[in-house]
Amino acid sequence: EGGWPELKSSRPTWALSTLFSLRSSLENPEPRTRARGIQLLSQVLLHCHTLLLEKEVVHLILFYENRLKDHHLVIPSVLQGLKALSLCVALPSGLAVSVLKAIFQEVHVQSLPQVDRHTVYNIITNFMRTREEELKSLGADFTFGFIQVMDGEKDPRNLLVAFRIVHDLISRDYSLGPFVEELFEVTSCYFPIDFTPPPNDPHGIQREDLILSLRTVLASTPRFAEFLLPLLIEKVDSEVLSAKLDSLQTLNACCAVYGQKELKDFLPSLWASIRREVFQTASERVEAEGLAALHSLTACLSRSVLRADAEDLLDSFLSNILQDCRHHLCEPDMKLVWPSAKLLQAAAGASARACDYITSNVLPLLLEQFHKHSQSSQRRTILEMLLGFLKLQQKWSYEDKDQRPLNGFKDQLCSLVFMALTDPSTQLQLVGIRTLTVLGAQPDLLSSEDLELAVGHLYRLSFLEEDSQSCRVAALEASGTLAALYPVAFSSHLVPKLAEELRVGESNLTKGDEPTQCSRHLCCLQALSAVSTHPSIVKETLPLLLQHLWQVNRGNMVAQSSDVIAVCQSLKQMAEKCQQDPESCWYFHQTAIPCLLALAVQASMPEKEPSVLKKVLLEDEVLAAMVSVIGTATTHLSPELAAQSVTHIVPLFLDGNVSFLPENSFPSRFQPFQDDASGQRRLIALLMAFVCSLPRNVEIPQLNQLMRELLELSCCHSCPFSSTAAAKCFAGLLNKHPAGQQLDEFLQLAVDKVEAGLGSGPCRSQAFTLLLWVTKALVLRYHPLSSCLTARLMDLLNDPELGPAAADGFSLLMSDCTDVLTRAGHAEVRIMFRQRFFTDNVPALVQGFHAAPQDVKPNYLKGLSHVLNRLPKPVLLPELPTLLSLLLEALSCPDCVVQLSTLSCLQPLLLEAPQVMSLHVDNLVTKFLNLSSSPSMAVRIAALQCMHALTRLPTPVLLPYKPQVIRALAKPLDDKKRLVRKEAVSARGEW
Repeated sequence: EGGWPELKSSRPTWALSTLFSLRSSLENPEPRTRARGIQLLSQVLLHCHTLLLEKEVVHLILFYENRLKDHHLVIPSVLQGLKALSLCVALPSGLAVSVLKAIFQEVHVQSLPQVDRHTVYNIITNFMRTREEELKSLGADFTFGFIQVMDGEKDPRNLLVAFRIVHDLISRDYSLGPFVEELFEVTSCYFPIDFTPPPNDPHGIQREDLILSLRTVLASTPRFAEFLLPLLIEKVDSEVLSAKLDSLQTLNACCAVYGQKELKDFLPSLWASIRREVFQTASERVEAEGLAALHSLTACLSRSVLRADAEDLLDSFLSNILQDCRHHLCEPDMKLVWPSAKLLQAAAGASARACDYITSNVLPLLLEQFHKHSQSSQRRTILEMLLGFLKLQQKWSYEDKDQRPLNGFKDQLCSLVFMALTDPSTQLQLVGIRTLTVLGAQPDLLSSEDLELAVGHLYRLSFLEEDSQSCRVAALEASGTLAALYPVAFSSHLVPKLAEELRVGESNLTKGDEPTQCSRHLCCLQALSAVSTHPSIVKETLPLLLQHLWQVNRGNMVAQSSDVIAVCQSLKQMAEKCQQDPESCWYFHQTAIPCLLALAVQASMPEKEPSVLKKVLLEDEVLAAMVSVIGTATTHLSPELAAQSVTHIVPLFLDGNVSFLPENSFPSRFQPFQDDASGQRRLIALLMAFVCSLPRNVEIPQLNQLMRELLELSCCHSCPFSSTAAAKCFAGLLNKHPAGQQLDEFLQLAVDKVEAGLGSGPCRSQAFTLLLWVTKALVLRYHPLSSCLTARLMDLLNDPELGPAAADGFSLLMSDCTDVLTRAGHAEVRIMFRQRFFTDNVPALVQGFHAAPQDVKPNYLKGLSHVLNRLPKPVLLPELPTLLSLLLEALSCPDCVVQLSTLSCLQPLLLEAPQVMSLHVDNLVTKFLNLSSSPSMAVRIAALQCMHALTRLPTPVLLPYKPQVIRALAKPLDDKKRLVRKEAVSARGEW
């Protein structure tokens, strides 16, 4: 070993010196001794080939070429040496050719072991990478030599390399000479690939790897077409499913490089094979691949450049397809209608020419068939086919609008669609709505009269009864899509009708009419939001909805909270649609938010005789609905516009500045942070919705005062709704506040407030809520103080009064909120905060559980269950063995919330970690069966779902429990709740 440095440094003669020093071994009459000598030399060269000089390489090449004529036991070591030399940078010109000629002439490669054959392929690959021009000088001899090397190869490891070499031969323009067919034969003999990797294969070669590698070769050149296409047709017509799929996929790949010349003689046979597979196959995959192949064939024929005197094969090919499919479209029993339509659509989707040709021939036929058939089901089938062809038209643009094939059929198509929309069949109406949407998407196709009729139908469908809910939803969606394209038509014909409907609805609500009228009123609200997809329409519909809310506030309507919530839901949907357009977003924000705030402020004003109507606006559910509107209208504002808005809204709450509100002559001052303003305090939720949805870089005026006021209100016990809203608002602002001294001051104030409140007194619950929300705000942003606050929360698990609430608090810490601390609201939410929380706190929870008195152990189990239930399962699986015993204990906890959370956690684990769960199968079966009789319906359903999931465990583990489980699951089959019975049937069937 000490001689290696000297060998390396003794250039330039070290390699030849090594060769001569091995002379006695290399000239030994015993082949095995010679082989060992050459093996040692080859190993040296593999490690040191970069140090060789040109003259050394020449001598070594001559030596190794000569050794190729030696005994067969010597050949493997010789090939290793040649592999090392093929990597040399100092290889003189011409020696690569010399080496390959020697291998081709002297070595029968396929008689060698796999490793040595692989070495030959590596030598060829190395030379092709570095000596391409030299190898090309061999001409077709190189191709012929490689064919001899590869012929008969069976090992998949070698085949992957060999296929790569063939692909390089073709793609790098090596001369194939007269050996094109031989090269095709030596590769196509493996088609289709039939290889199943052995279990625990260390090489990791999959059947798909070989399939894709071979397909790349076969589809790499048009010169293989005359040999490959007959082979593909033969395999498609075979009975082997995998062969059919592979052949169709290969044909699809070939069409990317073939032209009309290669396909011409085989088109009839290819079409016949594809048609048969689509018409007769029982496999959806084969059908899909057949359609894809037809699409590719048509695209190939469409893009071929023709000489002036050449035959255009596309027209004749499409003519054959039409001839074979069109009569099926006219059959009374409609047996092969869908396969025929799919074939025609696959071809039509390949190019604009194909689409025009097929559409112009098929549309008249389908229009005629629609009128011939009277049954709604048959008409729906025909209309669905028409819809497919209309969708294909959207792929192509036409410079001359008169060239569009749809123009000649526009009136008939509109008439047909309007017939479908008035049909009693809901399913036919649904297809009609989709077809109308596609027709409307065609530029300048529909006339103003067509649009007026279409709007009328959509208006009618938007007010269908409950039993046609799907149709009504589809009509609303279509209205939104078409309103964005034709705002003038919808402003002229639909919005006035909806405004009138809304006025009638207000009148009916004033009279307190029957539920049917209320249902129409709700449909009208939904239609107004659905159609608000264009800025000009929003400017008409938004004032209508806001005016409707003013009617409630003035006491002109007998309004319930559900009516106001319905209006707010429509406003929220409108705000979501406005988010796509900055102009609409700002218009909605500066129009809707002042109006909502004004309504709420007006309703919060003290009165001598409190009005029931106005107090509706202050109910928890109504304020929550307003919160969602304000939050949605704020999240997408630009920082510049948000900064304008914040200068009005924050002073409104802190200083009572109502100057920017509409109708702002209120009977008294607005002071939501004052002790005696209990109604006004509730509006802090609206402030929360606004400031917690602002972009992070928007500066909030009077922030210090605002934070102190929020902190004070958050621990006020007289109104839990207000104190919770203040705590959430404080936490939301903390989360976004940049690190620094001011943040530290706010946090210290919060900690002091929490500790003071958690002592004995009436504010303990509010102080706990503040602790919970501040902890969540800091956990999301990885703030160092979060660990201290989480530890304080764990201490409260032992509290007799707050313990259960503290356990439920872990659910809040791990879950996503909808109103504050959301990514959409620009909160700082670090990736993988749940994983970090789990790593930092679950060990302490487990330790606390073991140390806790018996009466508070359920609190620890509940908290742990909430954390694990919301943790990504890949994170939980490695920890499962240590935590599973606690989860099983949690199932024995009498608390239904703990049971449900734990079952929800265990069910996916049964599917993803069957081996670990198998160790506890006895416990799992017993506990799940006990919980299937729980008083809680949700627990019974979850327990039965877990019993179902248990069947994924290894069968030998489950068999001893099978009779017991089947008997026990007979009881929930008679459960009084249908959903429980459904799960019981499913689980028992699997067992």
